[in-house]
Amino acid sequence: MTGSETVIRPTGGKTRLRLVNSDCLEGMATEPAGSVEVVVTSPPYNLGIKYEGYDDDGSREEYLDWTGRWFAGVSRLLHRNGSFFLNVGSRPRDPWVPFEVLAVAREHFRLQNVFHWVKSISVMKEDAGRCPAITGDIVVGHYKPINSKRFVNDCHEYIFHLTHRGDVKLDRLALGVPYQDKSNVTRWAAAGGRDLHCRGNTWFIPYETIKHRATDRPHPATFPSRLPEMCLRIHGLERVRTVLDPFMGLGSTGTACRRLGLGFIGYERVGTYFEEAVRRLENGA
Repeated sequence: MTGSETVIRPTGGKTRLRLVNSDCLEGMATEPAGSVEVVVTSPPYNLGIKYEGYDDDGSREEYLDWTGRWFAGVSRLLHRNGSFFLNVGSRPRDPWVPFEVLAVAREHFRLQNVFHWVKSISVMKEDAGRCPAITGDIVVGHYKPINSKRFVNDCHEYIFHLTHRGDVKLDRLALGVPYQDKSNVTRWAAAGGRDLHCRGNTWFIPYETIKHRATDRPHPATFPSRLPEMCLRIHGLERVRTVLDPFMGLGSTGTACRRLGLGFIGYERVGTYFEEAVRRLENGA
């Protein structure tokens, strides 16, 4: 199966989604330099996650060396005004991984923004101020609970926004939210008369409820397609032609690209994940 390629052309669209069953290091080496405007991906975290066909429990030194090699490949392909959104998580007893990965990224990119993907959040009524929609204490979202006397439940992951020079302009209001206090619309010149302000760097993106893991999420560490969609929107859709995901998994980034009418290249070395990504994108999932 390795080396096969599937091209999907959504009905009525001018873009194409190219899915390749290949190791990303081999695949990226064949692509033209500067040919992608945005990269959105979530690589293996070196946390012992049980992926099919991949050992995620090697030495940290080997993992970071490999990370540097695929970072170099992404750097070559990323347009000079492009954005690289890197999702990296950790686990309570090994919290250094995102920061060690970021240290390697510093050799190839500038860190322009840090977003926090919040999977679950608790909001107490007394902390909600005058928000009329919150009538009591609420807990929303999903997370994997842990039973520990040392650690708390881990309800977030990092999204590092990396660029070549740290000066890429963003469409900040593409993810804008309404002002809670409507007087700010006219009070602040920056509002420009619009009831919309920058969302900031905390993104609440819950997982969908899983009823059957084998069919709903047959990959142990995938992200919701809303996450790459938000990354693409804040970069600015009008400046995106082709999006790359070196670790395609089940095709969440490709799903977002199909929904937004953007071109996509995805690499996935594991045959079963690749086949599932093809199925989902062909069906418009």
